[in-house]
Amino acid sequence: MTTMTTSAASVLPGFHTTDFDVFQLQGLEERMAGIQTHIRPKFQAIGERLALELSLLSGNEMFLHIAKHARRKVNPPKDTWLALCNNKRGYKAHPHFQLGLFDDHLFIWLALIYELPNKKGIASTFLNNIDQVMSTVPADYVISYDHMKKDCATVGEMTPQDWETSLGRFRDVQKVELLIGRHIAMDDELLQDGDALLDFTVSTYKQLIPLYHMAYTR
Repeated sequence: MTTMTTSAASVLPGFHTTDFDVFQLQGLEERMAGIQTHIRPKFQAIGERLALELSLLSGNEMFLHIAKHARRKVNPPKDTWLALCNNKRGYKAHPHFQLGLFDDHLFIWLALIYELPNKKGIASTFLNNIDQVMSTVPADYVISYDHMKKDCATVGEMTPQDWETSLGRFRDVQKVELLIGRHIAMDDELLQDGDALLDFTVSTYKQLIPLYHMAYTR
């Protein structure tokens, strides 16, 4: 858990129903306005703290990136997120950490997405160390293979063969991604307490740091 102390003056904002209601707004401009008004200021506040914590955990300076959805011209985003990466210019081509919202849950990920130039090499490293990978991830964590979808697998329900198959697909199929972490339902009281959410998120990242470092093993 995080070792940083919190004073009454530095209480972080939590996430509430009004934040998730943003995804019910129709139209790109309306939804983007809702994201900018309700969600991005909270991402900025919690993201700055997470960047400091992850810098200590990882041993590298970590930079905050907040999704801009700049490529969208018609369809409004179904989710939005912040990302933390050791590269100041961008995060998609690097192993990174995410915290974000869909319309019904908050997600906390170690994210290895399809833009990674060394995706095959990372997958091979994970496969070669599959016992360590499996022992690192707790049973109540979840895994996704596409950052644009809600679908996920619960780790406690995965067999060693499931792990091997998943990592093999991550290696061999260009668009298959690997996101490992936790989901928190939108009505969970934890989300309303920004400082408690920070602690929970940091503890999740701390658990996954060995895999983050493994992704950089050559």
